[in-house]
Amino acid sequence: MLIAVPVETQLYEKRVAATPETVGKFIASGCTVVVEKGAGSAASYPDQAYVDKGAVLADDFAAACVNADLVLKVRPLSADQIAMVKKGAAVVSLVSPFTNPLLQQYADAGLACFCMEMVPRISRAQSMDVLSSQANIAGYRAVLLAMEHYQRFFPMLMTAAGTVQPAKVLVMGAGVAGLQAIATARRMGANVEVFDVRAAAKEQVESLGARFVEVAADADAEDASGYAREMDDDYKRRQAELIAHHAARADVIITTALIPGRPAPVLVTEEMVKSMKPGSVIVDLAVEMGGNCPLSELDAVVVRHGVTLVGVSNVPSLMATDASALYARNLLNFLAPMIDREAGELKINMDDEVIAAALLCRDGQFLKPQLLKQGV
Repeated sequence: MLIAVPVETQLYEKRVAATPETVGKFIASGCTVVVEKGAGSAASYPDQAYVDKGAVLADDFAAACVNADLVLKVRPLSADQIAMVKKGAAVVSLVSPFTNPLLQQYADAGLACFCMEMVPRISRAQSMDVLSSQANIAGYRAVLLAMEHYQRFFPMLMTAAGTVQPAKVLVMGAGVAGLQAIATARRMGANVEVFDVRAAAKEQVESLGARFVEVAADADAEDASGYAREMDDDYKRRQAELIAHHAARADVIITTALIPGRPAPVLVTEEMVKSMKPGSVIVDLAVEMGGNCPLSELDAVVVRHGVTLVGVSNVPSLMATDASALYARNLLNFLAPMIDREAGELKINMDDEVIAAALLCRDGQFLKPQLLKQGV
């Protein structure tokens, strides 16, 4: 089976879908791997490292993918790349299934597309969960971004010139990114408060030494997949009042709230920003989906009402080496059970709930029509 690893061409994307480590393991399982020249360079994986593991180098995307049975990517195939992948090939990547306008084209091209965002959140699939592995990195780096733009210390310092009080950090959303942000901010010496609509997050938050801020709710705010669900208007009103109170006291706010398939919920309004202290910082990890603060700007750092808003859309790519290593292992763990060494092909078992959940299209048929009905 021939596996292709092309260069990622999307703006600001420095990650690569396979590292020399995982390439070596694919080759050990009987596969042949072709890597486009420069695919791992931005993530500090030079071409020679792939060659040393047994990979073959190709000059461009077409040369790498034209005969490939399996294409490994970080970002989805672009419109011009679809025609360069042979009919019947499998493509494994992040797909952005709720916003990608090319979904039907993938099916029409006869591709078998696996969407790594749709791998179910079950125990057996934890090692394949790219959303968690990348969110973990985003949460960590978000704190470092905040520290870069915050012009004071994070920890309390007692000096001969006086005592410096610790920074007050408010983390919104206690998912994987939020929990890592909490842990990192605490390690840096900040006082941390956390808001999440899911009451179940309280125990995890407090175990990290942070204070949990909650709004009482009658309905369960967590769906069957473990994600936060959208709440009713009364809850949103009470939520806004509570957040406004805590935001006014915060030195740093890190927002991580996302609802799959919907624009990011607005948690920090312009009025809340106006109430914050001059020099405060907001890191909006939801900026790619519209932002948890309407003042955030995509891939920009702006100052509004004396507050610095950091709107980096692809935070994991800022740590491309480790982000690629974790992502590549996720893909290896996902694909390894499907590789049939004797037949030299990918065995797609639709009775496996992980495979069935992640497979978007196959043999010209789109298997998740509800995504197309959303008008994307």
